[in-house]
Amino acid sequence: MGAIFQSLGRTITAGVVVLIVLLAIIGVGTGNWIQLGTMSWWQFAMRWLHVASGVMWIGLLWYFNFVQTPSMPKIPDEQKPAISKVIAPAALFWFRWAAMATIIFGLILAAMNGYLVRALSLQQPATGIGIGMWLGIVMWFNVWFIIWPNQKKALGIVTVPADEKAAAAKRAGMTSRINTMLSIPMLYFMVAQQHGGL
Repeated sequence: MGAIFQSLGRTITAGVVVLIVLLAIIGVGTGNWIQLGTMSWWQFAMRWLHVASGVMWIGLLWYFNFVQTPSMPKIPDEQKPAISKVIAPAALFWFRWAAMATIIFGLILAAMNGYLVRALSLQQPATGIGIGMWLGIVMWFNVWFIIWPNQKKALGIVTVPADEKAAAAKRAGMTSRINTMLSIPMLYFMVAQQHGGL
């Protein structure tokens, strides 16, 4: 059993197996079987992928802002390379690709449900979800075109002079804080549209 949890890949595979087993148990107990391949199943699958990738994206955004950034001044200088050379680059990889997946699955989901154009043009009744989508798109843009290019300089992935490295770190940090601020209304509007919060 311990071997499952020593590998991230095996842990994820085990999570999928647990999901399938639980769905089978619920299906047997209630008589409701998942109808694979139906439009409603694909809509749900897109929603699940959108939410799962969004949890990773915003989870990492909040990790950077609530844990890593405030903790850096407390870490002795000789230990900081472990963060900047190992942890931060790996976290930024998952961070930016989770942002991309969240946007792609969200747009597919909106198209499948028939509200993509209404939401993006902020028409009723899709105004709330549209606001959430636009906030998410702005945040995605910030991740890919401001935070990541500047983090590459700040972390030394791209070599630049020391003053440019410091400026890049400040720009990436400020944009990350902006995204943290935007994540609060974005999450509200994403959930509010479907659950009576408007």
